Amino acid sequence: MVKVDIIEKAKSQKRTTLTEAEAKEVLKQYGIPVVEEKVVNTIEEAESAADQTGYPVVLKGLGSRLTHKTEKGLVRLNIKSKEDLRLAALYIKEAAGNDLEGFLVQPMLEGKREFVAGLFQDKQFGPTVMFGLGGVFTEAIGDVVFRVAPLDETEARRMIDELHAQKLLGPFRGEKAPDIDALIKSLVGLSCLGLEVPEIKEIDVNPLLVSADGKITAVDALIILDGEDKKDFSAQADLIHIWKLFNPRSIAFVGASANISKWGHLMFSGVVAGKYKGDIYLVNSQGGEIADRKVYKSVTEIPNPVDLAVVTVPADKVLSLIPEFEKKGIKNVLLISSGFGEIGAEGRILEEKLVKKARQAGILIIGPNTMGICNPYISLYCVGSHVRPVAGGTALLAQSGNLGTQLLAFAAKEDIGIRAYCGSGNEAMITIEDYMDGFEVDEKTKTIVLYIESIKNGRRFFESAKRVGKNKPVIVLKGGRTKAGSSAAASHTGAMASDIKVFMAACHQAGIIQAESPMDLLDLSAAFSSLPLPKGNKVALLTLGGGWGVVASDLCEEHGLEVPALSEEVISQINQLLPPFWSHANPVDVVGDMNAETYMKILEELSQWSGCDAIIHMGIIGRKMMIKEIIESTVAVDKKYDSSFVEAALLHTEHFEKQTVEQTVKLIEKYNKPIIGVYLLNDDKTQTITDINGCRYKGVNFITPEKAVKALAKMYQYSKWLNG
Repeated sequence: MVKVDIIEKAKSQKRTTLTEAEAKEVLKQYGIPVVEEKVVNTIEEAESAADQTGYPVVLKGLGSRLTHKTEKGLVRLNIKSKEDLRLAALYIKEAAGNDLEGFLVQPMLEGKREFVAGLFQDKQFGPTVMFGLGGVFTEAIGDVVFRVAPLDETEARRMIDELHAQKLLGPFRGEKAPDIDALIKSLVGLSCLGLEVPEIKEIDVNPLLVSADGKITAVDALIILDGEDKKDFSAQADLIHIWKLFNPRSIAFVGASANISKWGHLMFSGVVAGKYKGDIYLVNSQGGEIADRKVYKSVTEIPNPVDLAVVTVPADKVLSLIPEFEKKGIKNVLLISSGFGEIGAEGRILEEKLVKKARQAGILIIGPNTMGICNPYISLYCVGSHVRPVAGGTALLAQSGNLGTQLLAFAAKEDIGIRAYCGSGNEAMITIEDYMDGFEVDEKTKTIVLYIESIKNGRRFFESAKRVGKNKPVIVLKGGRTKAGSSAAASHTGAMASDIKVFMAACHQAGIIQAESPMDLLDLSAAFSSLPLPKGNKVALLTLGGGWGVVASDLCEEHGLEVPALSEEVISQINQLLPPFWSHANPVDVVGDMNAETYMKILEELSQWSGCDAIIHMGIIGRKMMIKEIIESTVAVDKKYDSSFVEAALLHTEHFEKQTVEQTVKLIEKYNKPIIGVYLLNDDKTQTITDINGCRYKGVNFITPEKAVKALAKMYQYSKWLNG
């Protein structure tokens, strides 16, 4: 094919850039509409070509080393005569010098709108397509959208729909709307080109000019070639092997210590205190006893099989353990020790040696530099913080051990059930993608929550998340945001790309739910693991007072949710339950009516209303603190009441709130709509999730309207992606 011939010719000449004419010839084969132009070698040929094209024309310098031609004055527009053409050609010849290989003669096309499209080989995600506002101000405006290839027409249309400047995509200042089908075809073509021709590093089509009749034309193009080897995106770890790490029948703590400040004590004492049912062995080269347990000098002295070795010895001692593990038949290692790749070049060399030796011995290592794992289903809490969350459906992976254990502590407090937790550490052998694939095939995992600072295999991460997300929500918080890479100067496309922009685009495309803060991770996990997904974005709001309703309405609008007007039928039903001065609108303000039966009847009216897809109720849960203060004040001024009266009143309130949550969960099950509560006041006993026996769903109550709205908005986005 022509494209192959063009690229092979450039490679044989050791060129890294195609000429503009060559680039357009390649693009044309992939359905991208390019301007009809003529390639000439001399000024005389340019004059003849202009006569054939018809004035006015555009004259450009042509050469494989001529990039950013506009900035260098190598593009002359609106040339109206032969004399002007000759002057322009002489100027270009002088400015380009020895880099000039010829001229391009194009018709002078006009249009008020310019777009940019491009492709680049992202170091993590591979071929990535860009679309946005074009022209000389592309980088300044920054209105661009990214997608990881491959793209189909549906995904290409979504790209176009996400552009902020939507007005430019319709009729504009007397000109017709752009040919959207041509834009879609161009983006899909770039995607195909990136996948089929891996030698291409970057493509820049700027501008894609929109003429008055809506026709799309690429009037300039740049293709940069890349001689680098492409990254291996294949899987690294065996999925079955990974799950054995989380389900050991016996554990050896290598580097066990009697010093309670040492990791060698912290890890094994946490496992013992957590009531792990398997066998536990302590190993230290000094032997003796620790906590009334025998200490073996080597794992080879342990008389029984060992499924998992938890290692806390110094980094320089770890390599020597591999032969002992191999001899003992230990295949799984949790390497707590630090001093490897995280400390710099010397540590990376040591880490590489360790990985090589472990692979040769058939050993799989979590870490190094990890703070542990847990599996509540077998009472395994091998983490530094000694927190013990209940068993549940959330698989939690964190590349920061400190953050991960804090999230575990929060999960334990809020009664958010954990399927398994792992601080992945340096990921020397098992990456975040391996864990995600492992959790995909685990029946107990319902939601996957990830804290990520970097990824080693972006393409695989993208493909795994997109596949997993069809069955289980994947919730991600990305830390360590970075600026554009050093290769960004070659083109507009490269200049607009950055690690975080591409990462976020890949997440959006793969249906990943993106969290904005660490606490968001488990808030979202609580909602996703406890409630049905909304079928749409319409929300009914129920509140004890007007202020919260106003705040929640604003939040809904800001997060893409709609607060629809109540139907006449719903208003009529609520009229029978509330005094005449109630709001008669959504949000439904019950004007301080504290009657539980009334509140629940209104909640059911809203649940069965076809005009809403979800409900947020505020203030009915969490009144205990306020009631306690009121009753205590009453006791203080009226001696006929005593402490037993206070206790009875609080017990009644607790019973009422428990009943309310139970009835709410039954409404969720009956009408299959998510209902989220917001606490009036919260105390140390406040929990996000309430498990109701015999119910598929759970009660979810957040401490602020912001948390409730944000969770519901993310659930709607995910539901929309699933059905898209």
